[in-house]
Amino acid sequence: MIEFKNVSYAAPNGREILKDVNLTINERFVAITGPNGSGKSTMAKLIAGIIVPASGKIYFDGQDITDLGITERARMGISFAFQQPVRFKGITVKDLLSLAAGKDANVSEACRYLSEVGLCAKDYINREVDGSLSGGELKRIEIAMINARGTKLSVFDEPEAGIDLWSFNNLIKVFENMYSRTQGSIVIISHQERILNIADKIVVLSGGGIVECGAKDEVLPKLLNVQAECRFAKEVK
Repeated sequence: MIEFKNVSYAAPNGREILKDVNLTINERFVAITGPNGSGKSTMAKLIAGIIVPASGKIYFDGQDITDLGITERARMGISFAFQQPVRFKGITVKDLLSLAAGKDANVSEACRYLSEVGLCAKDYINREVDGSLSGGELKRIEIAMINARGTKLSVFDEPEAGIDLWSFNNLIKVFENMYSRTQGSIVIISHQERILNIADKIVVLSGGGIVECGAKDEVLPKLLNVQAECRFAKEVK
């Protein structure tokens, strides 16, 4: 599916964010986690083609996509949901879902995608995707859009952000339904244990590199132990 071979990336100020990363993703659900500044969002943007690596190669289904941009990768079947969704003044929610689906989505289809993310379709279908929508509403609409696209690889950067009033169970159900339709891979950047708990593989980044990578049953207990130790250390100070 997606493969990083010796991939490095440096910020414009020269700070190295990812260093010689090797990773293969072809599982159903893959969670990428780690402390702030560890390179999680950078890895997601590298997959999507928003940025290109300073060195190394990125492959999608065996094809070198290192120098391809976001549009070319989208055509190949890679979707990306931003941590902070983009606003589109003048475009309605129905327009956006139709663009994502690659056809004129009818009202019934649009309603189905919106209801899956906990939005009442009649209140949103004709609204513009602009500043009148909250961050949480935009996040849900973006998830609905990725669901409508149904691509082979979908990348979500902290999809739980801004949707505190919507249950994680519903969010996880959306991911499960998405996989049932696409049979592709879903990559989720997240700190949330409930999301990490559905992953087939967990990748832990720290200091620009992969410090843990493996099955959930192997990696998650280690993460929980580290978190418990950190909480204990704070309490005894």
